[in-house]
This record gives sequence, structure tokens and C-alpha cells, in this order.
Amino acid sequence: QPLILVLLDITPMMTVLEGVVMELQDCALPLLREVIPTDKEEVAFKDLDIAILVGSMPRREGMERKDLLKANVKIFKSQGAALDKYAKKTVKVVVVGNPANTNCLIASKSAPSIPKENFSCLTRLDHNRAKSQIALKLGVTANDVKNVIIWGNHSSTQYPDVNHAKVNVKGKEVGVYEAIKDDSWLKGDFILTVQQRGAAVIKARKLSSAMSAAKAICDHVRDIWFGTPAGEFVSMGVISDGNSYGVPEDLLYSFPVVIKDKTWKFVEGLPINDFSREKMDLTAKELAEEKETAVEFLSSA
Repeated sequence: QPLILVLLDITPMMTVLEGVVMELQDCALPLLREVIPTDKEEVAFKDLDIAILVGSMPRREGMERKDLLKANVKIFKSQGAALDKYAKKTVKVVVVGNPANTNCLIASKSAPSIPKENFSCLTRLDHNRAKSQIALKLGVTANDVKNVIIWGNHSSTQYPDVNHAKVNVKGKEVGVYEAIKDDSWLKGDFILTVQQRGAAVIKARKLSSAMSAAKAICDHVRDIWFGTPAGEFVSMGVISDGNSYGVPEDLLYSFPVVIKDKTWKFVEGLPINDFSREKMDLTAKELAEEKETAVEFLSSA
């Protein structure tokens, strides 16, 4: 799929952006047709097919989550309004900047003429982290693991669920619980590792995830554009309206989805045990609280 990249940044960063453009040119990427750097929303959002919103206000030391939400409501209200005004109505919007789920909900509410289903937030990085932890434990490749699920918020309350995941061991497809035979690890350290992986990367690297996040964005966008492989589902934060898993409506919540013809659908009918139910409700509660705070700010932003 040939691409034209339109890169939006704030005015003081334009010289840095020029450096990024040079690097992109120097990659000699066969599918890259053009790169357009800009600090103007009307240029950046015009006739877009896909918008990837990576810029958000990062949490600083001593900052309350509430302060973070307030700053981000302002950013995502403005970006939602620009999408509403300039982008194609078929645009697919992927929100990466944290708190990603709530930022995505605010962008969607600020773009009333674009269908809610066109907005998603990135939980693919968590999905990939879960796959790779299972693969490492079993000594297989991440490609041998499929159908892990990230439920809920892209935060430390997210629930990485492998009850429905399958792994290919020596040519035979088996359930992850059956393959690993260590329920206490799967219900304990595995979940904690995935939930706290972002913080662990920051601690080690002194910077947040870069390459793994970029790879996850590519995976997410590729699946929106070309669909998910047969028999596989992926995790993305999408609007919860009409779900059959007891998640309240009007939340941007991560679910297992399949995608065909650029349209996602919930994976239906997965049995949910009591352990999962509790974890899924906990992350939904956090999202409902975030939404309430953000919507208050939205009316005054």
C-alpha cells in the first residue's frame, strides 16, 4: 500500500521534523511516495484516510491523573474538531497518546460527523507483549501464539487474558493453559508483567517504548486496512456500544475483534470465567471514572 505521510507537529519542533523527513527520505522506502511536514491542522488533516494521533501531554512527576486528563482533553478536542472539519468521513483514527482510551473517546465526541466505529486506540502493544511472554515461556516464536486478548484500559488495570489463546507446539495447536501447565504463573506474574511492561521499559531505557510501539501501530493499521487472518482475532480499544460482555456502553474499551473490509466486529460468545469477569469489571470501572472526569473538562475546554 503506497503511502503519503503527513507529519504534524508544533511550530517550535519544525526544524526537528525536517530531520525526521531527511531520515525518511534516506530510508529509500519503496512504498513511501511523499512526506509533508506541517504545523497547520488544515494541512495535516485534509482528506486523510488514516490519522495516527501519537502526541499527548505526558504525565510528569507529581502530576495527578486528573491534571493529565485536563491537558489531554484540550489536545484531543482540538484534533477531533480538525478531523471533523478536514478529514474524509471514512477516516480511520488511531489514538496512541496516553491515556489512550479516554483521549480516543474525547476525539470521537469532538468529531460528531465521523462514525464512532472509525475511532480506535492502541492496545496492540499490550497484545504483542502478551504473545511474546507466552512464546518466551514455551520457547516458541511469537508467531506460534494467537488469540490472546487485552481487555479494557491501556493502563495497569488492563487484563491480559489467555483463556482462549492457542499456541503451536511441534505442529500441534493447543490451548495456552494446557501448554504451559502453570496456572499460578498465568494468573499472577504473566498478567503483572504485561500490565507493567511499559514502566519496566522506561526504568531500563529512561525513555518510553519506541520501536515496539511503532511496530504495534503498524500491526494495528495494517489489520484495519487489510483485515485479520482467518481464525485469528486481535485486541483494539473500540467503542463498547452493543458488546455482549457486560461492558457499559459509551466507553472506549479494548476487546477481541476481527476485521474485514475495513470494518471491525466483536468476537462474540467467548465464555468468561469468574476470574476474568472480576478483572474486566475492574478496568471498566477505571475507564468509567476517567470518562466522567474527561467529560467534565470537555464542557469547559
